[in-house]
Amino acid sequence: MKPFFRIRALRSGYAGGIVLGGVDLDLDAGGTVALLGRNGVGKTTLVSTVMGLVRPYGGSITLDGREIAGARVDTIARAGVGVVPQGRRVFAPLTVDEHLTIAARRPVRGPWTRARVLDLLPRLGERLGHRGDQLSGGEQQMLAIARALLGNPRLLLLDEPSDGLAPAIVSQVGDVIRQVSAQGMSVVLVEQNLGLALSAARSVVVMRKGAIVHQASCADLASRPDDLRRLLGVD
Repeated sequence: MKPFFRIRALRSGYAGGIVLGGVDLDLDAGGTVALLGRNGVGKTTLVSTVMGLVRPYGGSITLDGREIAGARVDTIARAGVGVVPQGRRVFAPLTVDEHLTIAARRPVRGPWTRARVLDLLPRLGERLGHRGDQLSGGEQQMLAIARALLGNPRLLLLDEPSDGLAPAIVSQVGDVIRQVSAQGMSVVLVEQNLGLALSAARSVVVMRKGAIVHQASCADLASRPDDLRRLLGVD
């Protein structure tokens, strides 16, 4: 039986330059994988290529058996891929309520309704009338997650969700990831925060120079911190 999400020999980059030199990755339905690696190894390029923001030079990306490599962004979103981008990218002049209304404007059959999202992220319910530029970094991150969930994705990509957040908010992000995964959503977590990655994911893949060089369970790597630091090239 093939994995729900599968990447094979994926090559991608910018202006003819190679960033991803042949990536392979498997993820089962409801699985959570943390993608680790130093800055510049290709993690965000991988997310952007899966989402259709960067066109691949070659290789395959399938979701539930459907080929999506090179498809348009809207086609990939309709196939069931959602993204929480690095930097959150909320719209400063729009209120939380307006962000959620826009995210839900195209009804998608699935469990994630506005009411359920606000139940998961109650702080947003308290801030519905606040503009994007009036939110804290943690509130903006929760809003970015809420927008993605309202699309009812089957695969959720999170790119550096802990960036710039206080430890307490990082812990909340981890709670959200574990909850959506427990409810059957597949998750790819791109992260520099090893604590979040190892606590929120079930498996880890390590990238170097545009390729995946190691894959293991989080429990295995958590018990071998020196090996993990060596794999990541951390002194």
